[in-house]
Amino acid sequence: MKAYLVLDFSIRDLAGFRPYISAVPAFIEKHGGRYLVRGASPTVMEGDWAPDLMVVLEFPSRQHATAFLADPDAQALFGVRHKTTDSKLVLVDGCT
Repeated sequence: MKAYLVLDFSIRDLAGFRPYISAVPAFIEKHGGRYLVRGASPTVMEGDWAPDLMVVLEFPSRQHATAFLADPDAQALFGVRHKTTDSKLVLVDGCT
């Protein structure tokens, strides 16, 4: 079953975030993932959720997505995202 990582984020330091932008696609691809939504500005249709930017990644399975998040070679890169953005990340399973 496919799994999706959904990232809601605001960039605090664009110059510092640029290395993440250029390097993370290789790690996503390494784990079988692909972008469905990439840095889009959403339009809130209901509720009081106020995301600034959104990314949606599709992976072949939950295991692929968690392997991406646990990849030891990507941890420093994730640290860049944590340092330069305010972000929320969720993992959800797709429908069969």
